[in-house]
Amino acid sequence: GSSVVNALSSELDVEVRQQGHVWRQSYTDGVPVAPLSKDEEDDGHGTTITFWPNADIFETVVFDYETLRTRFQQMAFLNKGLRITLTDERTPAEGEEARHDSFLYERGLADYVEYLNAQKKADLVHPDVIGFEAEDPERKIALEVAMQWNTSYQESVHTFANTINTHEGGTHEEGFRAALTYLVNKYAREAKIIKEKDDNLTGDDIREGLTAVISVKLGEPQFEGQTKT
Repeated sequence: GSSVVNALSSELDVEVRQQGHVWRQSYTDGVPVAPLSKDEEDDGHGTTITFWPNADIFETVVFDYETLRTRFQQMAFLNKGLRITLTDERTPAEGEEARHDSFLYERGLADYVEYLNAQKKADLVHPDVIGFEAEDPERKIALEVAMQWNTSYQESVHTFANTINTHEGGTHEEGFRAALTYLVNKYAREAKIIKEKDDNLTGDDIREGLTAVISVKLGEPQFEGQTKT
């Protein structure tokens, strides 16, 4: 990600605090201005990147605050326990206040589902969000799912791969839909809710009023095209 930002910036400054010092390097049009410098002593840790988008490449280099706010809030939902702070240091318009937001969600996707359902004009079918996590270190795959039904007729399923919104779907969404349909029907059969002579519930029926978020983190994701959808 940072290599792409560097290539598309007229200037980029990197400042890293580690190993007891501050390390700095600057770039112009993606090319280092000077070698990496080892500067003053500092016991802190962390990285600061400052960049100026290249006006010769982009139609506009003015950032829209609400676009950034929406994306940063989404990323905070997808990375529970991570605090993301957004501060607009531009001079506010007359009569407006400086904008600042900070996002931190300890429950991650469960908080995300509650947030999404709060936007709907519908009652909840059950009070608590259903959620689970799984990980396969050998395959470098981690999965997190959260879901909750409401009384609306619309399903709302949001899927992500490495925090990228895969709004066109993918195998992670297909697998979720298939597993949900299978497990609900299996339970309904075992609990005698569906009789032997009755047909299974359809996936559409099961997902009616469902709000769900599926997040997978992969070592080697395969996206369709550069837009990664």
